[in-house]
Amino acid sequence: MDFMKIAIREARTGMKKHHGGPFGAVIVKDGKIIAKAHNMVLSTNDPTAHAEIVAIRKAAKKLGTFKLNDCEIYSTAQPCPMCLSAIVWARIKVLYFGANAEDATKIGFDDSNIYEMIKGKKSFPFTQNQINREECLSLFDEWMNMEHQNY
Repeated sequence: MDFMKIAIREARTGMKKHHGGPFGAVIVKDGKIIAKAHNMVLSTNDPTAHAEIVAIRKAAKKLGTFKLNDCEIYSTAQPCPMCLSAIVWARIKVLYFGANAEDATKIGFDDSNIYEMIKGKKSFPFTQNQINREECLSLFDEWMNMEHQNY
């Protein structure tokens, strides 16, 4: 099965419905589609509703776990920093992508400024202030003393 073609179809569906940009994603486990999604930023007014994020949410819900380490993701474009981070957090083992970051930049989807901020070469467009550290650290202590799933 050509999973990238399914991701492309998903992207076209989202564009035709005016849900968002030209992006689609498919998550596969053991050769079977677990989730497929397209960009839904415009239809949901959610700036995090990128195809990869939506697909990861669907897959995690379907599998009943946030650990997608036995999965692969097919994305019509090289993931943005947010989606790339989500793929890492989900522990997805393989990423396949079609268009690259430079291709996306040419149509107005430019992530280079975010990478510059991460590298410390450019300032973030907001102020950052650390407050109530000790109170927040107490949450960490509580977490460590709870019985919970091992990460």
